[in-house]
Amino acid sequence: MTGLPRKLGLWSTVGIVIGITIGSGIFRTPAGVARLVPHPVLLLALWIGGGLLSLCGALSFAELAAMFPETGGFYAYLREGWGRPVAFVFGWSELVLIRASALGGMAIVFGEYTLRTLGIDPAQHVFGARAIAAAAIAFAAATNIRGAAVGARVVGLSTAAKVTALVMLALFAFALGGAHGGSFNHLTASAGAEPATTAGAIGLALISVLYAYDGFGDVSFAGGEVTDGARNLPRAIVLGTVAIIGIYVVANIAYLYVMPIDQVARSPLVAADVMQALFGRAGVVAVSLVVMISSFSAVNGVTLAAPRIFFAMAEDKLFFKALARVHPRFHTPYIAIGLSALLGMALVMSRSFEALSSTLVLAVWPFYALTVGAIFTLRRRRPDLPRPYRVAGYPFVPAIFIATVVWFIVNALITAPISTATTLALILVGVPVYFFSFTRDEFR
Repeated sequence: MTGLPRKLGLWSTVGIVIGITIGSGIFRTPAGVARLVPHPVLLLALWIGGGLLSLCGALSFAELAAMFPETGGFYAYLREGWGRPVAFVFGWSELVLIRASALGGMAIVFGEYTLRTLGIDPAQHVFGARAIAAAAIAFAAATNIRGAAVGARVVGLSTAAKVTALVMLALFAFALGGAHGGSFNHLTASAGAEPATTAGAIGLALISVLYAYDGFGDVSFAGGEVTDGARNLPRAIVLGTVAIIGIYVVANIAYLYVMPIDQVARSPLVAADVMQALFGRAGVVAVSLVVMISSFSAVNGVTLAAPRIFFAMAEDKLFFKALARVHPRFHTPYIAIGLSALLGMALVMSRSFEALSSTLVLAVWPFYALTVGAIFTLRRRRPDLPRPYRVAGYPFVPAIFIATVVWFIVNALITAPISTATTLALILVGVPVYFFSFTRDEFR
C-alpha cells in the first residue's frame, strides 16, 4: 500500500486552516447572534470568547499533531488516546454526519450566492441553487484527486482573495460608513429595551459563533502530507486560528459601525446589507462574489482534508479496504475523496442549510472535547512519547476547552432536545456497527 507524499509547506497549511474555517459562517451568523445577544459589547465578547475557545482547542490539537504527524488527524489522536472503538465511532460519524454536512452546508451557500450574483432570487430557485452546489462539490473533488498540492493551491488562492475582501469591506465600512449613518456609538448602544440576556441565550448564540469557527483543527487530517509535520503542523494550526480571530472580530466591528445592532439582528446577509448601504447594488454583487469565493474555498479545503480520515481507517483495517487505495498517478486517496463528495452531494439535494449546519455543530464538538481529553490520558499512560510541542498553559488550557464544550452540549440538550438527541443517537449507532463488524475481544 503506497503512503501519501509530503507536499504541503507551512504557509500552504496555514492557508488550509483559514480556508476551511472561513466559509459561510461570518457572512450568515452575525444576525442570529445579534438576535440572541442584543448588546454590542457582549456580542463582540462572545466572538472573542469563541475565538479564544477555538485557540485553546488549537493549542491542544497542536500537541497531538506534533506527536502524531500522520494522516487521519483526530481519528489518529482518538485511536492513540482512547482506543480503536472510540476512533471508529468518530470515523463513522465523519462518514454519516460530520463531513457530508459540512460539505453540503458550505456548498449550498455557494449555490445561493451564485444565483444572487446573477440577479436571481435563490429562494425562488431552490433546485437550481442546490444543483450548482452539487457541481461545486464535484469540481472540488476532481481538483483534489489530482493532488494535495493542487488542491492546496486552490485553497491558498481563494483564501487570499476572501481575506483581502473581508479586510477591504472593513476598510470601506470605516472610511465611508460615516456618511451613511455609521457611528462608533453603535458599538456601545443596545437594541432598545431588551430583556437581560440569559445564559441559555448565550449558549444558543455560541452555537452560531462556534459554527463560524469550526474547522480550526481540520488540517490535522492531512498531517501525513505536511512537510516537517512535527514542526509545521502545530505552527500552522496556531497561526491560522489567531488570524481567524482577528478577521472575525474586525468584521463584526465593521458591521456594527455601519448598522446598529437591531438592524444587524434583522439582516441575515449582513455583509450584503453593509455593502448595499455603502455602494448600492454594485456592493451587493461584490460581496456576493466574496461569499462565493469564501464558500468554495471552504468546500475545497474540506474536500482536501477530510477523506484522509477514511484513508487512515482503511489502513488500520477498520473500514473498507478500497478507501485506502492511492491513485497510481496522482498519489491521492481518490476513492475516499469520491465517497465524501457523493455523500455531500446527496445531502445538498435533500437538506437545508440550517439543518446541515446544526447537525455539524452538534456532531463534531463532542469529539473535539474527547480529542483534547486524549492529552491527559497520553501524558499519564505514555509519558515517554516524544513531544516536540507541549500545549501552553497545561492543564488549564485543555481543561477550559473540555469544560466549555460539556456546558455547550448540555445546553443544547436542554434548549434543542430533539435535534440534539437525534444527532447523538446517530453517532452512537457506530458502537454496535463496530461491535458486530469486528471482534468482541477487541471491542472490550
